[in-house]
Amino acid sequence: MKKIQAIYGAPRGHWVGDGFPVRSLFTYDRMGAKHLSPFLLLDHAGPYRFQPATRPRGVGAHPHRGFETVTLVYAGELEHRDSSGAGGRIGQGDVQWMTAGAGIVHEEFHSQAFTESGGPLEMVQLWVNLPARDKNTPPAYQTLLEADIPRVPLGEGSGEVRVVAGDYAGNQGAARTFTPINLWDIRLASGGEATLHVPDGHTTLLVVLDGTVLVNGDTVVRDEAVVVFDRRGDELHLEANNEAKLLLLSGEPINEPVVGQGPFVMNSAEEIHQAFIEFQDGQYGVLSD
Repeated sequence: MKKIQAIYGAPRGHWVGDGFPVRSLFTYDRMGAKHLSPFLLLDHAGPYRFQPATRPRGVGAHPHRGFETVTLVYAGELEHRDSSGAGGRIGQGDVQWMTAGAGIVHEEFHSQAFTESGGPLEMVQLWVNLPARDKNTPPAYQTLLEADIPRVPLGEGSGEVRVVAGDYAGNQGAARTFTPINLWDIRLASGGEATLHVPDGHTTLLVVLDGTVLVNGDTVVRDEAVVVFDRRGDELHLEANNEAKLLLLSGEPINEPVVGQGPFVMNSAEEIHQAFIEFQDGQYGVLSD
């Protein structure tokens, strides 16, 4: 059984642009990169109800380099464009997996249809680090539609696991990753329980987005909390007192220095400085009109 190392509650919320009221449930600068590797940050946007509008809300053009962003949509619709020419619209149940790699400029706004109708919005954005050998990989974009993501029922009506990345009980996730990662989107029914098997040696994080769960039979964890487990051991046990929405993240640690500033995450201060120079020189490209 993986032992609990720490439990973190959510800090106060803040806005990202004018379209995403978020709480950063974990960040590498607040908790220490070595404890979270290969993961860097997770923002929970919403739940929040937007009124109908004429102008899409969101975040305008901005750069990233050296890592990947993973956005899961629980409610609402998001439109993405980037300087590689990729883009698209994702809605409830969909995931976008963007590899910033050597540098990219992108924007994220509510879709036009969601802007006009208004309604509830809830999303999660995860940042996943890239090892030094892959930080200069060409930018790329994966659209993972709900229908593409395997759903695996838990026994005795306890709930289900959506396998976004990695492997769950022999079911391969939809995403391609640079290092071994599991990203499982879990629903537990009221009274449901599950024993999850994760690789020994992996960094393992349980994110409780909604509901209350009993972890390993002795620790109650409520919504908007993150549980960090010891890397030793290969399983953990969950019981839900009510319906619960969870994310289970596990990944092979990247044992390299992590130096980040704003939208760039590299291995040294010199590389961060170079990332800013390359962005200012326009090497990350521009968004087409």
